[in-house]
Amino acid sequence: MATREIVHIEEDLCDGCGDCVPSCAEGAIRIIDGKARLIADNLCDGLGACLGHCPQGAIKVEKRNADEFDEEAVEKHLSAQGPMAPAPFPSTDAPVPLAPMSGGCPGSRMQSFGPPTPGPAAGLPTANESAAGTALRQWPVQLHLLSPGAPFLVGADLLLAADCAPFAMADFHGGLLADKALAIACPKLDQGQEIYLQKLVSMVDDAGINTITVAMMEVPCCGGLLNLAREAVARAGRKVPIKRVIVGTRGDILSEEWC
Repeated sequence: MATREIVHIEEDLCDGCGDCVPSCAEGAIRIIDGKARLIADNLCDGLGACLGHCPQGAIKVEKRNADEFDEEAVEKHLSAQGPMAPAPFPSTDAPVPLAPMSGGCPGSRMQSFGPPTPGPAAGLPTANESAAGTALRQWPVQLHLLSPGAPFLVGADLLLAADCAPFAMADFHGGLLADKALAIACPKLDQGQEIYLQKLVSMVDDAGINTITVAMMEVPCCGGLLNLAREAVARAGRKVPIKRVIVGTRGDILSEEWC
């Protein structure tokens, strides 16, 4: 037992919504008797990936005496809950749940998609056809909802995009997203920037992402997204290249360069 950072859940604040459950890649949080509970200290790495998912602010990271984080115990724990989806990303034509769920928002469920299905020659896609040209291969995409341990991040090229960029840029999927994992964020309005930073560091060190492409708008406040990526790489044990892409407010790419 040692003094270390570990998740703490305020039971009085927790309403049992379960939004934090799917964000914990180690399966350390479960809904028990209507409350989110840390089921074992040695299953929690203290990273705090679940912090951004609690609408009641009931979860925080504290320093206290706790059993050391045990990766072997995590593997046994996850194995006991049922098999993970066996196919690598991308793999099939249908969404595949990549982690067991025990409560929580369905919109946070991790999924990997197969290669996009071409849409019809004309008109809107049918219910069984993907929209033409889509390059999205995962869910979720919002950085607060992404777990750094998601299988689709392992060894991936990451596109870190300002959440205005896909709306401004008509060819976002073909021009930027193709063959990349996606994380979207707003450096001006989103809360929990330190959580973003911790997640990106974990993606670099633990998931082993290859590159980070930062797609930012030309407006000054969007520079925070590039700063976030740079700080994450500076803190990480591995060094990965960062590419900056500046998108104009009319949707054109103004510049792109490796930083």
